[in-house]
Amino acid sequence: MRRTCMVTGAAGFIGSRLAHRLLDDGWRVVGVDAFTDSYDPTEKITRAGALARHSRYRHVAGDLTRVDLARYLDGVDVVFHLAGRAGVRDSFSITSKYHHDNVEATEQLLEASSRAPSVRRLVHASSSSVYGDAPLPFSEDGPTGPISPYGETKLAAERLCLEASGRELETVALRYFTVYGPDQRPDMGLRRFAEAALAGRTIHLFGDGSQSRDFTYVDDVVEATYLAAGASAAGMAINVGGGSRVTLVEVLDLLSGLTGTALRISTEPFARGDARHTGAVLERAHELLGFRPAVGFAEGYAAEVAWLRQRRLAEWRTA
Repeated sequence: MRRTCMVTGAAGFIGSRLAHRLLDDGWRVVGVDAFTDSYDPTEKITRAGALARHSRYRHVAGDLTRVDLARYLDGVDVVFHLAGRAGVRDSFSITSKYHHDNVEATEQLLEASSRAPSVRRLVHASSSSVYGDAPLPFSEDGPTGPISPYGETKLAAERLCLEASGRELETVALRYFTVYGPDQRPDMGLRRFAEAALAGRTIHLFGDGSQSRDFTYVDDVVEATYLAAGASAAGMAINVGGGSRVTLVEVLDLLSGLTGTALRISTEPFARGDARHTGAVLERAHELLGFRPAVGFAEGYAAEVAWLRQRRLAEWRTA
């Protein structure tokens, strides 16, 4: 019996990859995306176009606060809620947009999902930003303390999801840790570093490079999200990380080797709202989802750099 799901943010970096995975596994997918201006919508439109070529995919273009969700949730079994406005730095200047896209949209989706007779489960994409600069490693039972409006809106949305878990709707929140890989968002550091290196431009490094991240390969995140649809866990947050921390100095050393160039680096002050370090405790993901990250950082970043190199070649050929 074919299952039907809704993927919000289906034209995004992670959402589109999840939608393809679901389609490959026989699901019918209703994809929703507002094509916001958080970054170049052309990339989102291209991803949506690739999904639309699949016979079991239906795309809905629109804001979750305005779309007739009851209509599109009819017959849907599972909702994967990946829509939202990402990025720390812009959240200080356009806080109202972050609140709308991350909190108000989530609230509307939860209300509609709770009323929809067919929907049994909602998997919400939260973020390691809810921890802020909490003591390492970050445990789901440990303290949260966002240090940016983005982190605050992600924590607020997560709490809405978990509070909604009950008889009508089971919910789980996955705290993603710095997702990277081919097709990564253009505003993210790993992609900006690699694009600058490949073009021979100066890399702008915020801070001294000692800050570290628990980078998580996109296919690992998709796998954890997929597993969460069938897990028994409900009403709780679960970390989804890559399994180890990497400093930005180590990232740049690896990038130099991958590109075969000596990098030109300009250091800037630490960016406001950026956590100095992140690191996930993964026992809950192991035990409740059966998830273990499969792709190490060196392998994953090599795949991203190769994708960017091919993208540059394609642009040259069409120029």
